[in-house]
This record gives sequence, structure tokens and C-alpha cells, in this order.
Amino acid sequence: MNNFRYHAYTDIRFGKGQVNCLPELVAPHGKKVLMVYGGGSIRKNGLYDKVKELLADFEVFELGGVEPNPKITSVREGAAICKKEKIDVVLAVGGGSTIDAAKVMAAAAYYEGEPWDLVVDSSKIGKVLPIVTILTLAATGSEMNKNAVISNMETNEKLGTSSHYFKPQASICDPEYLYSLPAMQTAAGTADIMSHIFEQYFQKDSGAFISDRFAESLLQACIKYCPIALKEPDNYEARANLMWASTQALNSLISCGKGGAWTCHPIEHELSAYYDITHGVGLAIVTPRWMRYILKDETVEKFAEYGRNVWSITEEDAYKCANMAIDATEQFFKDCGIPMTLREIGIDESKIDIMAEDTIKYNAMDKAYVALDKEDVANILRACL
Repeated sequence: MNNFRYHAYTDIRFGKGQVNCLPELVAPHGKKVLMVYGGGSIRKNGLYDKVKELLADFEVFELGGVEPNPKITSVREGAAICKKEKIDVVLAVGGGSTIDAAKVMAAAAYYEGEPWDLVVDSSKIGKVLPIVTILTLAATGSEMNKNAVISNMETNEKLGTSSHYFKPQASICDPEYLYSLPAMQTAAGTADIMSHIFEQYFQKDSGAFISDRFAESLLQACIKYCPIALKEPDNYEARANLMWASTQALNSLISCGKGGAWTCHPIEHELSAYYDITHGVGLAIVTPRWMRYILKDETVEKFAEYGRNVWSITEEDAYKCANMAIDATEQFFKDCGIPMTLREIGIDESKIDIMAEDTIKYNAMDKAYVALDKEDVANILRACL
């Protein structure tokens, strides 16, 4: 097992009515709040009005309209507000995109240069304004981690950055705020959760038995509860388990003792950078094709382990078991209503080579579970057509 650092930093308030803790969580950081949010969903479900009511004694500035693939233009706007109004704390109300944008805004508030610098080079991130979140979508795990992903549509780049100072001071996670999500957001969010787990689960063996068993239980939770949430949107048990799976999937717990570069996320980031697609949909399309592409003698036992422990497949032959598990994964995404080819979402082969080149350019694909070069990535993308 590899050495690791695990610091459970964020104060998580999970469950019904926890939004009422908001003044208590914000107050230690100051009175001037920048409230960051996305589209109109928090107005429709009443959360916007509730937040404004709870923060009546605070001076609240607002930045709405953060995009599903958060753009550097929104980050610049938020950073400017932070500097002009001398903001004390950034409150992100929404899903991972809103939280990611808020994190980089909070860092850019103390940075005199171009905010995109902080995305390209995380070593430039210094002091960061305190961040508090109210989560409204189970997907990215950004409510309890140090990561953020930002898009620059001017340069067709979608890049990740990170800092331990990005970890939210506190996050409110009320599963009831997931009830009004469109079915596709629930499905795509679940695909994102599962992809986070896959990226950490499928790594070179390090003897991290406990981390792998945690990962398998989270995958089983997604497989069990996503169909229920799609059928019964206000099923609290389903929403609660998906929300907690999202947080646990990317708060570093299941990576303890493991390591290595990711694969499907870097590939999908290029799809989003060029076509601005829904992140979870892209991941669902790429993942089974990547699995089939790297299935070989060196990986078959891990995929068979996945099949037996997650899908309860009893086939003894390792290759048969592995292929059955990959088929089950793809069918699960299909059954959740996710389009499973690039052509279905308007992507052809015209940019495959440049996306493959950028994947290799911006990511350490030679350190992934199975090392990939430009040709490998292009082959995987063509298999997704």
C-alpha cells in the first residue's frame, strides 16, 4: 500500500433541513458574501429565497449563470466582484460546476494576474477565500475535495487544477434538493460518480484492499439507487445514497494507498472542450470503450474482480467474466437513458485526432492504469462513434 495523506477537512451537514445551519457556517468568516449559482433551478425549488432569508443579516452579492462546464469568463467576473466588494466568503449554491467556479474565483480574489493562470499552473494558487457550499446535484464530489475543472472556450481547453485551500470549509448536503432534477442530470451525475470510482479502482495493484472494497460498495450503491431515483424522483433513500456516494467517491477516501493518472476523464475533457457536452454523458460513452480497449492478460483479473464483486457475476473464466462486467456497465448506462454513441450527441470524427493529441499533451497518460499514446486515444474515440 502506498503512503497517503487523508485530511477530512470539510464540515459536512447532511440531511433534511440542514440548510438552516447556513448562518452558523458562514458567520465565522465574515459578513460580506458572494453567492454563486448556476441557472434558475434554485429559484424554482425555493432554495434561492431560503438562502436570502437565512442570510438577511449578511451583505450578499450575487453571481448567477455559471455554466454546466464552468467557463473562465464566469471566474473572471466573480473574482472582480470579490476584489471590488472585499468579499469575506464565497457561497456556492449548486452542483459541481458552480462549486468549481467558486473555488477558482476564491483563489483569483487574491491573485493579481489572469485567473486562467491558476488553472494552467496550480502552483500559483496562494491564499483562497473561505468557501461554503450548498449542494444541489450528486455528481462531482467538489463539495469535499481540493479539485476544480474550468473551461476556456477561446482556446478549446478544459483543464483541472487543485489546491488544499480549495476544500470547502463547510458543505450542506440535503438530498431533498435533488428531487427536482431532470432525469438526464440524475443519470449523467451517476455516471460521473461511477467514473470517479473507476479512475481510482482501476489502478496498478498496490495492495489497497480496504480502498477497493469501499469503491465496490459505492459502485453497488449507484447501480442500486440510480434506477430508483429515475423512477421515483422524490425517493429520499435513493437520493441520499447517491448524494453520499458522490461525496465519498472523490474526497480522497478510496484513493488512499493507491495512485496513478486517470484516463477517461482526460479523454472526456477534450470532448467537452470542443463540443461543450454534458460531462457525465461523455464519460458514460467513453468508459465501456476504454474498458474493452485495455482488456488484456495484464488487466483481466482486475476486471473479473470488478465483475464478481460489483455485478455478482459467477462466471469462472476471467475473460468471460470481465466482458460480462463491461457489457453490464454499458447496459446500465443505456438503461438510465444516456445516449451511448458520440454521433447521438452531434459529434463526428472530424476532431478526433486533435482531441487525442490534446489528451496526451495535457495529461500524464503514460502513468495511467494502462499507458496510452495519441493513437490509442484516437482508437478509443473512434470506437465511441
